[in-house]
Amino acid sequence: MLKKTPLTRYLLVFLLTVVAALWIVPLFWMLSTSLKNETDTTNIPLQWIPPKITFENYEYILFKSLLIRWLLNSFIISSTVVCFDLFINSMAAFSLSRLKFPGRDIIFSIILATLMVPQQVTIVPLYLMVNKMGLVGTYPAIIIPRVAMALGVFMLRQFFLQIPKEYEEAAEIEGAGRFLIYWRIMMPLTIPALSALAIFAFLGAWNDFMWPLIVANTPEMFTLPVGLANFSGTYQFEYAKSMSAALIASLPVILVFLFFQRQFIQGVAMTGLKG
Repeated sequence: MLKKTPLTRYLLVFLLTVVAALWIVPLFWMLSTSLKNETDTTNIPLQWIPPKITFENYEYILFKSLLIRWLLNSFIISSTVVCFDLFINSMAAFSLSRLKFPGRDIIFSIILATLMVPQQVTIVPLYLMVNKMGLVGTYPAIIIPRVAMALGVFMLRQFFLQIPKEYEEAAEIEGAGRFLIYWRIMMPLTIPALSALAIFAFLGAWNDFMWPLIVANTPEMFTLPVGLANFSGTYQFEYAKSMSAALIASLPVILVFLFFQRQFIQGVAMTGLKG
């Protein structure tokens, strides 16, 4: 362990400053480019401060493109995925941690084993099933494959195992059934873990690219990552508009983390994922 001397503190501050700069500088360049005219984006030498600030790029992105529709699609899909994930994963984790039945540990091992299966392996059978149900090009086609997460089951199970059994036994004495214990006793105690899982699920659904690209067959059904990729392909030389779209697209994710960072850190620290 390093001693807390002034030198180590200065080195730590310097290291954190460098790391913060590595994250902030690209964001600043993205903001700077989005405020430039298209002709100024390719000037040599590079100009970090726009010679003339313009908001025409944002006007075009917000009112003359499908970006708002893509934002709405991503928000609907991500919010629905979060709701399903919290409910289904918490019920599975409660069953695998508090109930005793034959094959419980085997089922949990199989769930964990799915974490080692690459997404690319499951795309073809998933698409065949979704296409057979006639769901291609709809919200359910994008949502259904993400309504359960093996990582979420693991996180919540680790949290449930830390809750004393006395709470459950006291509720059983009062006549509470299994579902009532799960809903009224266990769920309020797992809010930190649920918050962390909600952030994981939201970010995973928000940033998902490959699956929505396959099943969203019209521009109106594109999610934000797919729409931005299509936008960049259409306007590959219009860097200012592309940067404006990317900046607007990144704001919801940044806001979600800023508002829920305490719950995120607390949930990760209490679910067995800490280093």
